Amino acid sequence: MPSLGPWELAIILLIIVIIFGVGKLPEIGGALGKGIKEFRTSATDPADDKADLKSDVNTSKPIKEEL
Repeated sequence: MPSLGPWELAIILLIIVIIFGVGKLPEIGGALGKGIKEFRTSATDPADDKADLKSDVNTSKPIKEEL
């Protein structure tokens, strides 16, 4: 996959400005930043994984042992 050069990035930025307008760009950037931050914390936070596993174990039915 070829890399994007400065002209390609400028064209993409120009298209985004035309579609959304200059006033909406800070809102879009903020929403994108919050989304990335939430994704990173949910992907790397081991405490959430342990809590999910604990809740799965507690809600499961007990296994009956047969002798």
